[in-house]
Amino acid sequence: MTGYKNHSEKLELIRSGSLSLRSNIEYFLSKAGENKDLNAFNFLFEDSYSEAEKIEERIRSNKAGRLAGMVIAIKDVLAIKDKPLTCSSNILKNFESVYTSTAVERLIREDAIIIGKTNCDEFAMGSSNENSAFGKVLNPIDKSRVPGGSSGGSAVAVAAGLCDAALGTDTGGSIRQPAAFCGIFGLKPTYGRVSRYGLTAYGSSFDTIGPLANSPEDLALILEVISGHDPNDSTSVNIPVPEFLSEIYSEKKFKIGLPKEYFAEGLDPEINEAIQNQIAKLKSSGHDVQEVSLPHTEYSIPTYYILTTAEASSNLARYDGAHYGYRDKNSSTLKEMYASSRSKGFGGEVKRRIMLGTYVLSAGYYDAYYRKAQKVRRLLKQDFDNAFNEVNLLLTPTTPTPPFKIGEKSTDPLKMYLMDIYTTSANLAGIPGINIPIGKNREGLPIGMQVMAKGFDELSLLQFSSKY
Repeated sequence: MTGYKNHSEKLELIRSGSLSLRSNIEYFLSKAGENKDLNAFNFLFEDSYSEAEKIEERIRSNKAGRLAGMVIAIKDVLAIKDKPLTCSSNILKNFESVYTSTAVERLIREDAIIIGKTNCDEFAMGSSNENSAFGKVLNPIDKSRVPGGSSGGSAVAVAAGLCDAALGTDTGGSIRQPAAFCGIFGLKPTYGRVSRYGLTAYGSSFDTIGPLANSPEDLALILEVISGHDPNDSTSVNIPVPEFLSEIYSEKKFKIGLPKEYFAEGLDPEINEAIQNQIAKLKSSGHDVQEVSLPHTEYSIPTYYILTTAEASSNLARYDGAHYGYRDKNSSTLKEMYASSRSKGFGGEVKRRIMLGTYVLSAGYYDAYYRKAQKVRRLLKQDFDNAFNEVNLLLTPTTPTPPFKIGEKSTDPLKMYLMDIYTTSANLAGIPGINIPIGKNREGLPIGMQVMAKGFDELSLLQFSSKY
C-alpha cells in the first residue's frame, strides 16, 4: 500500500484511482498495530478515516491542498485541539489541548492527515527516547538499540513505514540525531523560520519544529507549508518563504567546509570512513571542499546544557498541580501540594534538568554560569558567521557513534549528553541543519551525515540533499 517514493508520486496514484486513501490509512494503522512493540505512538487517531474520505474527494475534484493525502505523525509536544497533549509525561496525563499549534494547523489546512501523536523523551529532554512515561521507543533496525531522541517516536514512525512523514522538534539535535539513528532525513530549520506557537516549551530560545521523512522532496514540501510569520509567535521572522520543492533540484556546486573540530577524537571510525567516502565523491563531482575551524566547539555542550536547563527551569515552573495536569490530592498544604505534584509527576531526567537550571540561575551562580554561557553562545555564533564568509555549507557527522544499546548510557548522564556533541551548536547559533542517511556500518546500523547552512538558507540544504 506504500509503493511510492514521495508525496508527488502518491498524489498521482490517488488521482488515477490506483490508491485508495482510506485503504492507505487502514494500512498505516494496521501496521502501527503490528509494530506496537516499537512504541512509536502514544496515541493513534481513528478519525483519520473520515478525513481520508473527504480529502480523497477533494483530490479527485482538483480542490485539494498541497499536502493532500500525506499521512503525518506529530510529536506529542505539539498541540492539536481536543487531542491529548502529554509531552510523554505523567504530569500531563489525560490533558487535552484547547487549541492547535500553528505548524500543525498549517498542515491540516493543506489537507494533510494527522494519524497520531508520537512518543518522545519527556518534555523533549533526552537523546535516546528512554525518558518517557509511555516507555522506551525501540529502533526498528535493531530493537535492542535506541532510536535516538527526543523525537524518537517520530523518527521510528517514518523509518518503520507507519506514516509518510512526521513532525519533530529540535532543541539540541532532537530531529537530526534520531533521523541519523533510524536512517532517514530530518531537517532542523533556522530559529524563527517556523512558528513555535502551540509547542510546549523546553528551551524557548532553542526549540525548533521540523520534518522527518524518507525523501528530501517531502521535507521540502512540508517545510514550505509550515514556514512563515505568525503573529502569535514574536520570535517567528517575517521574511518570504522560498518555494523549496520547486527549487530543490539544482546543479549548483557548493563550497563546503569541514570543521576540523568535528573530526577529532571520539568519532566512531566507521562513521568517519563513510563520511570521508562522501567527501571524496563531492570533490570528484566538482564541489569545492576545504577545512575550516570552529574554535569554540569544545564549549558547545556545557554552554548548551547551562542555557537550556535554565530555560527549562523557568518554563516548567507552570506545572505545579494548581492549574492543569497531575495534582497530588493527599497534600495538606499548598507548598506540599506543589512539591509532591512535581516530584511524582516529573520523571528523573526532567527533575535533573530543572535542578541544574535552578542552580545556574541562583544568586551567587548566575554570573559564573548563566551569564558566562550567554557570552560563549555569542562566540559560537561568531564562529559560524566567520565560517560562512568562506563556505556555503558545513559538513560534519551527525552523531559520534551508531545507535547504542538500550540502557547503555542511562546511568551516566554525561555520556548521554555527549551524544549531542555535533548537533547542539546549530541550535546555539540558530542556524539550519539536516541529517542525510549515507549508508550503514558493518553491523547494518545507519550512518548519518550532518550538513549546516547559514540562517534561513534551508534551500541549499535541501538542494544538496536531493543529490542523495
